[in-house]
Amino acid sequence: MAESEFKKREWVGRVLSNKMNKTVVVAVERSVIHPVYRKVLRRITKFKAHDEQNTCNIGDRVRLVETRPISKDKHWRVVEVLEKGQAE
Repeated sequence: MAESEFKKREWVGRVLSNKMNKTVVVAVERSVIHPVYRKVLRRITKFKAHDEQNTCNIGDRVRLVETRPISKDKHWRVVEVLEKGQAE
């Protein structure tokens, strides 16, 4: 089967760190409902993503797409920067 037949997963998150070369750490926030208490919980997952041109800065909102494994824990790629973060 070709890779294009599958729908690749996408996430939108905030950049937490850009200190590595061509890699950013992105926090993705999602809401889940507790199975017993029915309370809405916030879950934050951190992904390492490939940023080829080193364009992302801390605080940017970015769109990630799933890709082949690039390194041990990097199998996401930054597709686009949705909005720029606050200049520090």
